[in-house]
Amino acid sequence: MSNLTFKEIVGKTNEVIEAFQKVEQRNWGIEGNMIELMKQVGELSKNVMVLEKYYFSKRMNDPNYNKASKDEIGNELSDIFFMIIRIANHYGVDLEKAHMRELNTALTSLKGK
Repeated sequence: MSNLTFKEIVGKTNEVIEAFQKVEQRNWGIEGNMIELMKQVGELSKNVMVLEKYYFSKRMNDPNYNKASKDEIGNELSDIFFMIIRIANHYGVDLEKAHMRELNTALTSLKGK
């Protein structure tokens, strides 16, 4: 599965999104997607803060904090990517084209420096 193209990954993600939409209690509009994205960014932030030992040591015994790991960070990054795809879908954005356009812009601006 690691040899999938970007389009194939987005397509597979869309299959999962369609399956979720059949069981979710209500349709997620853009507001629901944005709230979930912010929640996932918060979870990523918490995991990074714990893993990098920003919190006092007693918190490491708290089950809400002691599960931080690189795997958990990977899970949260994946959840964020999932939400980005949902938001791109909402606005009809071709994420691959948008990202390539931004990469090309960045490379062009770096060449000028």
